[in-house]
Amino acid sequence: MHVNLADSTHRRSLGELLREAIAVAPVGVDALDAELLLAHTLGHNRAGLYARLRDRVEPAVCERFDALWRRRCAGEPCAYLIGEREFHGRRFGVAPEVLIPRPDTETLLDVALARWPAGRAGLVVDAGTGSGVLAVSFQLERPHVRVCAVDTSAGALEIARANARRLGAPVCFWRGDWLDALADHSVDLLLANPPYLAADDPHLPGLLASGEPRVALVAGAGGLRALERIADAGTRVLRPGAWLLLEHGQAQGAAVRDHLRMREYREIASWRDLEGRERVSGGCLPGATP
Repeated sequence: MHVNLADSTHRRSLGELLREAIAVAPVGVDALDAELLLAHTLGHNRAGLYARLRDRVEPAVCERFDALWRRRCAGEPCAYLIGEREFHGRRFGVAPEVLIPRPDTETLLDVALARWPAGRAGLVVDAGTGSGVLAVSFQLERPHVRVCAVDTSAGALEIARANARRLGAPVCFWRGDWLDALADHSVDLLLANPPYLAADDPHLPGLLASGEPRVALVAGAGGLRALERIADAGTRVLRPGAWLLLEHGQAQGAAVRDHLRMREYREIASWRDLEGRERVSGGCLPGATP
């Protein structure tokens, strides 16, 4: 049962308001959510909130926070309510048109950066860019490269372009169906975090109920369709010796490696995320590294 946090019969401190909100939070909604939303309401970061916990709260602040907290307790993700999410040390705008960036995807970026020496030029492509976190982050970390990103969603591309402009990343974006528009043997590194949930994945109903886009989550009955399609197209668009790196579900590593072997990729390997789960797999095409 939700407590009326906007009740103005007494002036709470920020600390009291936080404690009241946390006390009525349902399972899956934690103290961090309350802190982020209250800091956002005040126009501060969390450090600024902590410094003011004894301050009395204006009724208008209570009302705005109460409205956000009700939506969060109803299942709307905190990132959509705030309109941004941190990724690899940078803040990226997000909205229901795109999947909320996860820390797991930082593993894919870290593996890609480790395979691209600073100062090297070339073409890097992010297939299914969503909010643009991979493309923009790679461009900023490796400014000598040309980064291009593709997505089928006009709404996602609008958000990705806005992130690139705000962070000063000269990424090229285009709308298309995966890699169909790319020339043969033109890409030096291909990254992708495609949809990889099966249609019957037990986590899917909760994700969809929170407002995340189904098209960015589900890929066929077994969840492998997009991964396999990108791997197949990679044999056409990658240069000899160029790498393909794919994020996938924690139980899909073996299947992805098998498909890469079938398509004659070399040096096939998988990398684990911070929780020790296989999260990224990839390989390179035969031939000298460009």
